Amino acid sequence: MHLEIKNLGKEFTTKQGKITALDNINLHVETGEFVCAVGASGSGKSTLLRLIAGLDTPSSGEITVDYTPIIGPGRDRGMVFQRYTLYPWLTVAKNVEFGLKLQGIAPNKRRERVSYYLDVVGLTQFQNAPPKALSGGMKQRVAIARALACQPKILLMDEPFGALDVQTKEIMQQFLLEIWQRTGTTILMITHDVEEAVFLSQRIYVLSARPGTVQKEVQVNLPTDQEKGRSYHVKALSDFQWYRENITQLLRNSTVEQEVMVK
Repeated sequence: MHLEIKNLGKEFTTKQGKITALDNINLHVETGEFVCAVGASGSGKSTLLRLIAGLDTPSSGEITVDYTPIIGPGRDRGMVFQRYTLYPWLTVAKNVEFGLKLQGIAPNKRRERVSYYLDVVGLTQFQNAPPKALSGGMKQRVAIARALACQPKILLMDEPFGALDVQTKEIMQQFLLEIWQRTGTTILMITHDVEEAVFLSQRIYVLSARPGTVQKEVQVNLPTDQEKGRSYHVKALSDFQWYRENITQLLRNSTVEQEVMVK
């Protein structure tokens, strides 16, 4: 899998005139990587992910997956939103199965795949439960299982833990790393949480304030267990603090510069 974004720009027309959300974005994601794009509010993070998902069209530039231009939504890209977007009238298993039915996969194959991914996310015993019976973290696990069950080339995640409390968020971060380690799924995730980006990713694209541009690409080199992945213990390391502080400073400087330009 090779995702590439070249010279990407996005403008919106409003009553006040044109607003440039993204300007000259260049980035790539390779097979099996976990990459984060981090930026403050207004940096165009969600817009970027919507463009990659094919839910909107660029004003300029190009997005390709395996060198094929993106012209709309496709099964090669799975999407997990901040809100769980589960169907309340369906059980957990039926929610996970939903995309597979749309793909026309045979019932026995659907059952096998649903069973596998419910096991991956640790929700087998809740397969017949309605979403309203689940906690926020469990609902997001269902959403992740549903996206993974369609076996996309890349999983796109739009601040998936932003609506969770701090304790649940940390548990879900560790859980996501374990899933990534187990399945080898390629992940591109956007977040405003610098600590989250440093903990989860192998590479980070730091976006500037509006218009969103890539300020810097950061390679994250932190200890990783070959079997269990990165542990939350790395957050206590001086290297972790260095990444967090330097990326935070980049974002702060960008925000200040934008405020000065507005004034």
